[in-house]
Amino acid sequence: MDADGTQVGIVPLAQALRRSRELELDLVEVAPQADPPVCRIMDWGKAKYEEEQKQKQARKRQSQISVKEIKMRPKISDNDYKTKSGHVRRFLEDGAKVRASIMFRGREMTHTELGMKLLDRLADDMSHLASVEAAPKVDGRNMVMVLAPHKVKAKTDEPAPTAEPAVSSGSQDATAEPEPTGSEQPVDEDA
Repeated sequence: MDADGTQVGIVPLAQALRRSRELELDLVEVAPQADPPVCRIMDWGKAKYEEEQKQKQARKRQSQISVKEIKMRPKISDNDYKTKSGHVRRFLEDGAKVRASIMFRGREMTHTELGMKLLDRLADDMSHLASVEAAPKVDGRNMVMVLAPHKVKAKTDEPAPTAEPAVSSGSQDATAEPEPTGSEQPVDEDA
């Protein structure tokens, strides 16, 4: 292939190299498995740079989801719970997943239902922001639950069309014909 993308055909290697030097470009082997191998005259540095830029843009578009952890005790006071739930709310609004852990000590392990109630309360409080990704489960001396933020739908500028047209307070003519829908053909009254 030539520098402008046109196919030249089968050309001896020496002639292809001479042509690429005349244009001050590089001869790049594009498909070495083909018979005969396919080569292209191009600026290799420029092509490599453009490929790196495409990869860089692709990495920018990827979303990194981080997992934040919040730790609580089963005997947490209301004020401390409000503070912790505020942190959870902030993390979820930022788009991060939240791993809520309840740490049990000593005889608290016999009352894991208190930890379950606390995690259920947190899930209910955050239900408008997140859904439970991993249900509460006991992991050693901890009880762990993972909350994931709801997917944000793309908002459009136009309001959604309603099924029925709005009727004003009698200012329309009652004898007006309805407008044709997409499946109906308008009738020519002159014919």
